[in-house]
Amino acid sequence: MRRRRLAAELRRLRTEAELSITQVVTRLGWPGSKLSRVENRQIGISVTDVRKLLDLYGVENVQQVRELIELARRSKERGWWESYTATLPTETRNMIGIETEASLIRAYSQALVPGLLQTPDYAHAVIRAARPTDSQEVVNERVEIRLARQALLDEQGAPQLWVVLSEAAIRHVVGSSAIMTTQLRSLIKERDRTNVELQVIPFSAGEHPAMVGSFWLYSFPAPNEMGAVYIETMNGALIMEESQDLDTYGDAFDRLRSAALSPRDTRELIRSLATDRV
Repeated sequence: MRRRRLAAELRRLRTEAELSITQVVTRLGWPGSKLSRVENRQIGISVTDVRKLLDLYGVENVQQVRELIELARRSKERGWWESYTATLPTETRNMIGIETEASLIRAYSQALVPGLLQTPDYAHAVIRAARPTDSQEVVNERVEIRLARQALLDEQGAPQLWVVLSEAAIRHVVGSSAIMTTQLRSLIKERDRTNVELQVIPFSAGEHPAMVGSFWLYSFPAPNEMGAVYIETMNGALIMEESQDLDTYGDAFDRLRSAALSPRDTRELIRSLATDRV
């Protein structure tokens, strides 16, 4: 993911400098295909070469240079999730990489409590339902990975998480009534975290722009750094980074927030549902 972000930033800076790939490699004396392969994420790039590009592109903002150099240094690091190649598809591993780098995570969930807020039993029930032919060992490993992701919310510099749930997500019984009650109580406690905001969009709100399905929207801390949209399907996932897609989903999320119950009213609704199940 860091290589992906770095490549996108270098391509953007070259475009802003109004330089073609041919012009850049000619001035730096690089092989003809080197920069193209860097920008297409086929190969990595050294810190020294990043400095050369930033000088050529006329990047003078000290903070921006520092962040891109640090990104280059860390682009060869492997995240803990990369070791699960046999369990997790590439799209999911990419999503976790995006998640760990984000400063703001916004999510709309149509039918489920999002993975970052799931209890172990709830996660197990969801994963088993989605993957009925997997062995118990694989299901357990997927649950462990999902719970490991949640540690992100308690780390220093943790991202802000803002979730809008459809009312269906808190009413649909997953696993069992007891499992669902525990999950609802956990959501109430999540509101005690200063970096977690939770809202429910009630059935009474009527139609809204995300009725077609759930999505995750990620923003990053560096100035002018592109965000990402993640959409999960039954057979894979889609990651979108075009500005038009980011604008569309960002606008949809803002409209969902406006239509949803306030965080306080959301908490009271979830509390009442949890109490009714006792």
